[in-house]
Amino acid sequence: MSSEETMAISLPDFGTEFSADRYLDREMSWLAFNQRVLELAEDPNLYLLERVNFLAIFASNLDEFFMVRVAGLKRRIATGLAVTSSSGLSPQEVLSEISREGHRLQERHAQLFIEDIKPRMKDAGIRIVRWSALEDPEKTALHDYFQNQIFPVLTPLAVDPAHPFPYISGLSLNLAVVVRNNETGKEHFARVKVPPLLPRFVRLPGNTGVADARFVPLEDIIGEFLGLLFPGMQVLQHHTFRVTRNEDLEVDEDEGENLLLALEKELLRRRFGPPVRLEVANDINPEVLELLIRELDISDEDVYHLPSPLDLTGLFEIASLKRPDLHYPPHQVITNRFLKPVEDKDVSIFSALRQRDILLHHPYESFSTSVQAFVEQAAADPKVLAIKQTLYRTSGDSPIVDALIAAAEAGKQVLALVEIKARFDEQNNIAWARKLEQAGVHVVYGIVGLKTHCKLALVIRQEGNQLKRYCHIGTGNYNPKTARFYEDYGLLTARESVGEDLTKLFNQLSGYAPQAEFKSLLVSPNGVRDGLVERMDREIANKAAGKPAKILVKVNSLVDEQIIDALYKASCAGVEVEILVRGMCALKPGVPGLSENIRVRSILGRYLEHSRIFGFSGGGDPAIFIGSADMMHRNLDRRVEALVRISQPDHIRELFGLFEMAMADSAASWHLGPDGKWVRHQYDESGRPLIDVQDKIMKDVYAKRGSRNA
Repeated sequence: MSSEETMAISLPDFGTEFSADRYLDREMSWLAFNQRVLELAEDPNLYLLERVNFLAIFASNLDEFFMVRVAGLKRRIATGLAVTSSSGLSPQEVLSEISREGHRLQERHAQLFIEDIKPRMKDAGIRIVRWSALEDPEKTALHDYFQNQIFPVLTPLAVDPAHPFPYISGLSLNLAVVVRNNETGKEHFARVKVPPLLPRFVRLPGNTGVADARFVPLEDIIGEFLGLLFPGMQVLQHHTFRVTRNEDLEVDEDEGENLLLALEKELLRRRFGPPVRLEVANDINPEVLELLIRELDISDEDVYHLPSPLDLTGLFEIASLKRPDLHYPPHQVITNRFLKPVEDKDVSIFSALRQRDILLHHPYESFSTSVQAFVEQAAADPKVLAIKQTLYRTSGDSPIVDALIAAAEAGKQVLALVEIKARFDEQNNIAWARKLEQAGVHVVYGIVGLKTHCKLALVIRQEGNQLKRYCHIGTGNYNPKTARFYEDYGLLTARESVGEDLTKLFNQLSGYAPQAEFKSLLVSPNGVRDGLVERMDREIANKAAGKPAKILVKVNSLVDEQIIDALYKASCAGVEVEILVRGMCALKPGVPGLSENIRVRSILGRYLEHSRIFGFSGGGDPAIFIGSADMMHRNLDRRVEALVRISQPDHIRELFGLFEMAMADSAASWHLGPDGKWVRHQYDESGRPLIDVQDKIMKDVYAKRGSRNA
C-alpha cells in the first residue's frame, strides 16, 4: 500500500476516519533518535569516557544517515521518483527540515566536545592538544613520526590545467592547501588526504601513563609539515574539510550475472557516489570554500561549518582507553543456568533442550556459552548430520564460521545462507562466503529481490531410529563481538513444530517452496505484517467481549503505516498499547480520539537495545513473539524475517515483565509526545535517579539464573 493510499482509512467499526496528518516524519524521527544519543553524551552524571563514546556514536550515526537516507532522498528527487511522505511533507520540504535540524545538531555536538567534554578530559589527564601547545622535544618526536609513518603514504593532488580537480572519497578527512610557486609567483590549489588507516588522534611518543594521555590530531601533524610535500613551493594556507557521499548500493538481481560479481562491481561504484554533505572547518578561506562547492557541485545548504577538529568518529579510539574509573562498572556476564557446567563438565545443549526451551537474553547472558556453543557442539557431535544457518553480519574472526567449516570438513551437510547485501558489511560477507565455499559448505544467497534478515540455525541429529531437530531463533546477528553490547533475545528449542517450520523455511530459502505454511513462525514478506495485524484485531475483539486486551511492541523502528493504523484502530477500541522503540517512530501517541491509549517510550544506555518483541494479552491466553523484524516497509515487504512464538509460561512471564518494568514511570526513559518531541525522564519528583532498566535486568538475571562466570 502506498503512502498516498494510506492517507485516509475508514474504520466502519467505530465510524471514524483517521486524519491525514497522523504520522510523524520518519527522517525527522531518526534525527530525534540521534539527539537522544547526544543527550547521553551531554549527561554530566555519566562516566566521562562513556560520554566520549556517545559523542563518537552520534557522529557515526549521522554519517550513515547522510550516506543512506539523505543520499537516497536526493537520488529519488533527481530521478523524479520522490513522492510526498506519509507525514505530508514534500521531498524538498523533508530535505530542508533535515538540513535545518542537521545543522543544529552538528553544531550542538561540536560545541559539546569543545566546551564541556574536552575540558573534562583534560581534568582527567586525557588531553587533545594542538601543535602550538607542544614542547620542542615533542615536536621533534612528531617530526620523526611524520617522516617514518605518515609521509610515505601521503599523496598530494594538485589542481591546474594539467590536473583536474581530484576525486574526494566519502568520509575521508582532507586538507585543502593553497601553495605559491616560488619561481612564477602563481598560486595553486592542492588536496591532501589524511590517511584513514593511521590513528585519528596520535598519542605523543613516550606518553604512556595510564592517567596522563596526550594526543595530537593527525591533520595537525600533516599541516605542520606540508612544505615537505611541495618542495619549491610556499604553503600559504590549509584548511580541513570532509565529504559525505551516497554510499547505498543498487544491485539489479534480475540480471543474469552472478550476484557476487555484480555486488563486487557495485562496491567499486560506491566510492564514486555523488556528494550529499560537505563539512568544513569554520575558519576556511571563503575562496577555497567557493572552489570546493563549485567543484563538488554541492549546494550551500549542504555545507556544514564546524569548529575543528572535524570527524569526531575518531573519538572511538580515545573512548576505548583503559581507564576503569571513567567507564561503566563492568556487568558480570553469566551462563544461562540451564547451560552451566556441572562438576566442571560442559552441559550437552541437546540434552538440555530435550528437557525444556531455553530463552537467552544477551549480553546479560553469554553468547559464547549458549549460541556459539550450540553451533560448536553440533559441529563436533558425530550424531549431527546437518547444520543449516543464516549469516547476516558476523565478526572478522567468527568462531561461528569456523565451526561451520569444521562441520563441513567432518563430512556433515552444512548450509550457510549468507546475506551478502548486508549494508556496509558486503565486502566482509563476500570474503566469508568464498571461505565457506572453499571448505565445502553449501553457500546460498537467498531469494532474488529479498534480503534474508532472519536469524536462524537448525541442527539435525540422529537419535536412535529418529532424526531430532534442534533450533535457534534470535533477534540479533550471529556475531560474538556485537553480542557483548547489543541487547537481544534468542530461543533455543527442540519443539517439533518449530523444527518443522525451520525446515520449510530453509527449503524455501535454498530451493523452491513458495507456498510453505508455518505453525510457530510468522514469516515475511506478507506473513509478519498480516499475522501481527490479525493478532491486534483479536485484541480489539477481546476488549469488546470484556476480556483482557493489551498490545506490547518492542522494536528498533516503527514506521510502517499499516501497522501504525492497526495500533490506532486498537487504541480507538480501548485497547491499551505499550511501545518500546529505540530509533524511529512515526506513530503519534496520546492524540485524543486517535491514540490516547498508546504510550511510547525509548531506552538508551550502555547496551544498544536491539530485540524485537510482540506481545498480546489474548483474552487471558497470552501470546508473545520474538524475532528479527522491525516495523518498516523493507522488513515487512522486501526481507525474509521470522518471528517465533514463545510457548513456555515462565518465558512469557519474563517477557511481559520486561515491559512492565521498562514502561513504568519509575524507569528512566524518554517519553514521546503527540507533537513528535521526546522528553527525557531520569529523576523522580524528589530528584532521585529513576531505575536504570539495563542495570536492573542485569541484577535480575544474576539473581535468577546463577552467578557462574561465562
